[in-house]
Amino acid sequence: MAYEVIKISGGAWRIEDGMVRCYLFAGSGRALLVDTGMSGGDMKAVVRGLTELPVTLVNTHADGDHLAANPQFDETYMHPAEFTHYYGEKPGPLTPARPLWDGDAIDLGGRRFEVYLIPGHTDGSIALLDRANRIIVTGDSVSRVPVFMFGAGRNLRAYIYSMKRLLAMSDSFDYVYPSHGEFPVGAEEIRKLISAAEELLEGKLEPEEPPFPLPAKMYMSNGVGFYYD
Repeated sequence: MAYEVIKISGGAWRIEDGMVRCYLFAGSGRALLVDTGMSGGDMKAVVRGLTELPVTLVNTHADGDHLAANPQFDETYMHPAEFTHYYGEKPGPLTPARPLWDGDAIDLGGRRFEVYLIPGHTDGSIALLDRANRIIVTGDSVSRVPVFMFGAGRNLRAYIYSMKRLLAMSDSFDYVYPSHGEFPVGAEEIRKLISAAEELLEGKLEPEEPPFPLPAKMYMSNGVGFYYD
């Protein structure tokens, strides 16, 4: 499947790879590639067609649909809580993972992203906040399609605390850039996800069959929801 590249603004693109989305941001000195998708196409060529700047690759988390083109790059950065998941996710040689910590910043020259740890969807899921441009990249954690919350590494209680962390800083951004579903979404989706997750923990949501085979049920509330077991 060919990638679909859509310009967001000057120096920012989203790269659609089927059901998952990657991002490329360019500053004056470096570019930031967020995730490499699921198809394993020639992501490096796509990036080189958009910028000649040196590229820093960051993975928002280590689910396989965010890693497919990682081997085309010399290294990747992610939170160390993802290392076990990352090194066990795909067979064969892997791009070495370097640590990216909560509180770190990625300076591209004229564009800066702050790193926030938001565990729940996975142990080391992160968000990347660009205060100057008032956007935040959240991986799979914020979305209008149901968030996967079943299987190893998922924790609904941790997820609620992480969403409350994002909500507390929501005066710093106007738009959320998710990896799946509609693009972009507003900060109000975070409040909806908190409410839905709390309702799910309290047993207030009815299980539904997901639209494709999964070892989990779907739980929806106010237009957001989870695949949860």
